[in-house]
Amino acid sequence: MRAVIWLVLLFAVAVVAALALGSNDGLASFYWNGWRLDVSLNLFLLVLVGSCFALVTVIQTLSSLISLPRRAHEWRVLQRERSAQAALRESLSEFFSARYSRAQKEAQKALSIQAQTPELVDDHGFMALGHLLAANSAHRLQDKRRRDEQLQLALELSSRAKLGRAQEEGARLLAAEWALDDRDAEKALHLLAELNPGVARRTQALRLKLQATRLARQPLEALSTARLLAKHQGFSKVAAQGLLRSLAFEALDSARDIEQLRSVWHQLDSTDRHDVIVAVRAATCAAALSSAEDGRSWLRPFWDDIADLQTEERGALGEALVPVVIGIGPEWLARLESAVKRFPRDKPLVYALGHVLVERQLWGRARLMLEQVRDDRSLSLVARRRSWLTLARLAEQDGDLERRASCHRAAAMLQ
Repeated sequence: MRAVIWLVLLFAVAVVAALALGSNDGLASFYWNGWRLDVSLNLFLLVLVGSCFALVTVIQTLSSLISLPRRAHEWRVLQRERSAQAALRESLSEFFSARYSRAQKEAQKALSIQAQTPELVDDHGFMALGHLLAANSAHRLQDKRRRDEQLQLALELSSRAKLGRAQEEGARLLAAEWALDDRDAEKALHLLAELNPGVARRTQALRLKLQATRLARQPLEALSTARLLAKHQGFSKVAAQGLLRSLAFEALDSARDIEQLRSVWHQLDSTDRHDVIVAVRAATCAAALSSAEDGRSWLRPFWDDIADLQTEERGALGEALVPVVIGIGPEWLARLESAVKRFPRDKPLVYALGHVLVERQLWGRARLMLEQVRDDRSLSLVARRRSWLTLARLAEQDGDLERRASCHRAAAMLQ
């Protein structure tokens, strides 16, 4: 197709030349020392154009000959650059194939080619990447000394590179990840604290910070970080809820006295304090620290809005109230009786009401309530055993030793 186009263009030029030059009768005269030379204008124009083409060709030929050494040198540099790039790509392939020794050798080969070529030495970004790859391979091989040396070189080179900010940020994130692999939470947190605020808010940086704070046993800081991750959609909704609850549990369980528990509770985010499962755990911890009033105060808002809770949440709320019934006031009776009337099938509410009645010394009604739930498998094993033991205590107060013994026997047989 191209040949046909050129042929058409050639015919077009021939036609234009025939029309333009066919009727041209002009002459070109040249004078030199009394001599005169007359040639047709057409010939003169053809010779002039041909001479120009010839002159340009000669100039280009001479330029090519003169620049031949320079172009040969550039070609050699280009070949070395391609060899370095190929070695770095091979190193990446070996690294992803878990051949870390080979990856380290290829990375060193790329760096060696780059260092031995003066024209390529100033490519600090390439060399920083090579050192990072070598450092990562050394980390996989548990060679911490070489890893730290390569990392330091990568940081120095990235600081001198024009566009080395990305390499430097990557190096610091990798260093934090390696510190976590070494179980050095303090070093990881220190490295993450040195990051720019923008980098520190990235998902990977937040993930590393979450791991570091959990390793350092800082549950409140870990909870705050996990909440940021959940906001950035770093987890699925279900996984985020489970993680946030587990971190809140860790924070509450870390309290050694009631004052510390109160401090942890008030430091929790309002979202956590409005989670009934977290409040249940806080009440359980308060009961273990002999502060039933605090536990009840944390559970009270959920009892007031019990209609908004799911069945499982109502069950957890009912079972959590029993350990903190000591010293419970009479206002709780109306609250629990209303909840039982509204949800008569929720046995944990009946279980809670029975123990509140025991605490208020209304033993007859309490026995009726506890007898309804003592064998109900919707309750936990601990709740059923507690019901049997409470019934045994009530039987002892009535002087019915046989019934007390049967209640103790039933509690012991629960599995």
